[in-house]
Amino acid sequence: MKSPLLSLPGAVPAEGRDEGVAAHYGDLFREQRALADGRGLVDLSHRGVVTVTGDDRLSWLHLLLTQHVSDLPAGRATEALILSANGHIEHALYLVDDGTTVWAHVEPGTREALLAYLESMKFFYRVEIADRTADTAVVHLPAGSIAQVPDGVVVRETAYGRDLFLPRADLESFAGDNGPPAGILAYEALRIEGRRPRLGFETDHRTIPHELGWIGTAVHLQKGCYRGQETVARVHNLGKPPRRLVFLHLDGSEVHLPGPGAPVRLAADGEEGRQLGFVTTSGRHHELGPIALALVKRNVPVDAELLAGDTAAAQETVVEP
Repeated sequence: MKSPLLSLPGAVPAEGRDEGVAAHYGDLFREQRALADGRGLVDLSHRGVVTVTGDDRLSWLHLLLTQHVSDLPAGRATEALILSANGHIEHALYLVDDGTTVWAHVEPGTREALLAYLESMKFFYRVEIADRTADTAVVHLPAGSIAQVPDGVVVRETAYGRDLFLPRADLESFAGDNGPPAGILAYEALRIEGRRPRLGFETDHRTIPHELGWIGTAVHLQKGCYRGQETVARVHNLGKPPRRLVFLHLDGSEVHLPGPGAPVRLAADGEEGRQLGFVTTSGRHHELGPIALALVKRNVPVDAELLAGDTAAAQETVVEP
């Protein structure tokens, strides 16, 4: 779904999974600095929006999700995962309940599979599931923003900003009143800085929540049964995940960033050394320079100098080995 904000001066369309919104509006670092200062907004209208209504909505979702939501207070934001039977991550949901409806935004391209799964699990529960993507746009306001939220708009407030479930018809006027808009590249650079994983970027077909630090923030360890819980409990209580998320400071003298999937090796072994992981996301930060997230084998020494592709990289621990 193509955003109307792509018609703004300087807008450059994003590609890949973020197609449909702007990568930037002509000045990546200015846009980052504005967000870091609590100004502007980010157009996330390419994300899917799903709602669940009905008297059983929270107790029913509690059975399906990794998060404890049976008693979720109205207005409190949370995030949750849906796992496979083997504990691998299939969906990530960013939730808030407004008192009558659970609102969730999800990654582009995942909405249809999520809706199909939720519909298949309704059984006799008093719930109604709806795809609200066509009439609702997600807009992100950075932490510290003083933008006024229109009456009736559902807000999901987190430590790093507010996600608005805005009527899609109001997107242009809201952006005009509360801009300047920042592109998805600025948003992603701040996400990398915040060490926040993203489905489809930091995950592959075998990722489990422990590898990304999603235990605690998206996975509740004291709740009842859900699909994949046995794997979660076993790894938490008896072992360690096979991989761990790391933050990388990349050599700033390189012109090109290592892209997603670029191999990570020990710097001492050179470019012909054994691959120990891969880059998941990289970006250029207005203060830190080139940075990235990567998944590496758990036994990679935490103080080892690394190569991301052919770029020297110093690591910081996100998930403990």
